[in-house]
Amino acid sequence: MPCQERVRPVYTDFIQDAWVWDDQLKPEEVQLSTDHKEAYFHVDPVSQSTGTVGVRGSKGFYEGEHYWEVVFLEPPYGSSMMVGVGTDDVVLQSEPYQYSNLIGQDNESWGLSYKGTIWHAGEGRKYCEPFYAQDTVIGVHLDLSLGQLTFYKDGVCLGPAFTGLRASRHRRLYPMVCSSATETELGLGAMYYRVGQPSRLQGECLEKIRSSLVSVDGVDSLPLPSVMKNYLRKM
Repeated sequence: MPCQERVRPVYTDFIQDAWVWDDQLKPEEVQLSTDHKEAYFHVDPVSQSTGTVGVRGSKGFYEGEHYWEVVFLEPPYGSSMMVGVGTDDVVLQSEPYQYSNLIGQDNESWGLSYKGTIWHAGEGRKYCEPFYAQDTVIGVHLDLSLGQLTFYKDGVCLGPAFTGLRASRHRRLYPMVCSSATETELGLGAMYYRVGQPSRLQGECLEKIRSSLVSVDGVDSLPLPSVMKNYLRKM
């Protein structure tokens, strides 16, 4: 998908996705809303922040294109607030009193700081202007067919940030956010995905399956991956 100069990606052929923040692996300094779509950092009224902590998405990606939005529910501040992606081996908590850029501190993650820098393998570089406003929306476009990661700010494409990203069934990439600042909040917005078109043989099989159904309502009961069901609904 080419980078749009003005607006977020056009969702042609994209399918609405459904994942949340993972509550199984997160540090205790991260709390989640009831629906797990909002992450609250360092909210204990007694203790202050003692470092940077992160949380990853409940779903990892290894193929296709994926787009999701992260909303800064409070004005970003502090040493580090970031959005990005990381592998299964990503670190979700810094060493005590290390207020580091957690996403991108090593080879396992790639991230964008609210200060306008992008980070990977412990190295940062200027990418965009800093953003400080409450309700800023950062879009993340992960294109695994190209191995490319692109960010959007309030619907405006900021250009490719990273290339050469690789993923597989055994090494997936997960959405991530992190913060070092007390009482900061990050929420999930829109999320979509698109995988490659089915092969010719798959297409022929899907056509036969679709022709055997009385109506499209029967698609939901089929023991098929959700992406195949979506193709059947469109036939």
